[in-house]
Amino acid sequence: MSENKLIRIALTKGRLEKDTVGLFEKIGYDVTELKEKGRRLILSIPGRNIEVVLAKAADVITYVELGACDIGVVGKDTIMEHGGKYFEIADLGFGRCRFALATKKGSAFYGGYGVKTVATKYPAVTREFFESKKMDVDIVKIEGSVELAPLLEIADGIVDIVETGTTLKENGLEVIEDVAPISARLIVNTVSMKLKKERIEELTALMTEALSKGQE
Repeated sequence: MSENKLIRIALTKGRLEKDTVGLFEKIGYDVTELKEKGRRLILSIPGRNIEVVLAKAADVITYVELGACDIGVVGKDTIMEHGGKYFEIADLGFGRCRFALATKKGSAFYGGYGVKTVATKYPAVTREFFESKKMDVDIVKIEGSVELAPLLEIADGIVDIVETGTTLKENGLEVIEDVAPISARLIVNTVSMKLKKERIEELTALMTEALSKGQE
């Protein structure tokens, strides 16, 4: 690598972490420590001067914004909900799903004149979606299984992440409109992009090249 500066990468724990580790392996990095991490949250890639920090999605953004980490891998859902000051430099393509509006089967969400109530874990995304439609809604923030809200009749619909739609179907709900596509994104701290530009660009190029090879 060109400049011998430590690069610290924050990965979203779980599926995105696993997919990113797989990508590092394709590049030819030694990911033994990442696969045999135990309970450790800060790990090294030997011989590359790269540290990997494992964190929850919203914290990945915080660590990158504050400069504790140079780069982050996080879902577009978290970016849309939390915003922040950083560069979003690449769509990594994995972790694909979507935000969608769902209701009880057969209910006319867009019918009538009353203000609708929408339950979600993502109030900012939901607010922006309905504002774009010039539609007033009441938003109820739910932390757990958002599918319960229409069943308990505290909401007319939900905005949530949908992958296969199986959970919705099993609970008598259906998607009536897609809100936005989601996938894993690479974000970079604004200062790191200047001070470690060469290394970050080199690493990004390796990652995107490995991804494109995987799609051939």
